[in-house]
Amino acid sequence: MAVELDGRLAAELPSRLGFPENLTCVEADARDVNLAELIAPETSYKVVANLPYYAANPIVRRLLESQPKPDVLVVMVQQEVAKNMAAQPGDMGLLSVATQFYATAKMVCSVPPQSFKPPPKVTSAVLRLDVRAEPAAQVDSEEDFFNVVRAGFAAPRKQIRNSLSHGLGVEPSDGGRILELAGIDATRRPQTLDIAEWAKLYRAWASVDGKEK
Repeated sequence: MAVELDGRLAAELPSRLGFPENLTCVEADARDVNLAELIAPETSYKVVANLPYYAANPIVRRLLESQPKPDVLVVMVQQEVAKNMAAQPGDMGLLSVATQFYATAKMVCSVPPQSFKPPPKVTSAVLRLDVRAEPAAQVDSEEDFFNVVRAGFAAPRKQIRNSLSHGLGVEPSDGGRILELAGIDATRRPQTLDIAEWAKLYRAWASVDGKEK
């Protein structure tokens, strides 16, 4: 099953591959194509793609968040994006958490500009994402969880207390209270927290905000 936005390429692909009987080529935008119409429920499938730089994040996010999810994604993206997706605590960002919440990420190799015609101005990388059977942390609301993570990275160079308070629009003392409930040092930087700690922070916020079930 091939998904291609460019109508000319979508039309030419079957002939260039010798008209294989098991190929279905769909002219569509992978950012909003209806996966349920392409892939039957409970189907095990893998994704292999050279993703456009401008669309890589929304495509990967959609595949990880939608149903049915793939078992594995092997994608080529801009190297900086691949590094962010695979970053470990100490260098993590919102994209790292959003990716690794659903999958384990591993950089496979770098791909220099000279590998393309015409060569781009940036280096690419192949990234492997092994999708988890269950998210890395159990939370009552994934939407609220990511709202808290997004708030925590509102000012990533600041201490987590100040960044979280700024992102949530509350006083630093309130942010400090949430961090204390979560057992997280308020002087740490957001990029040092792992997913389990973000989950603790979300639960602490939920309990203070009256959202804990």
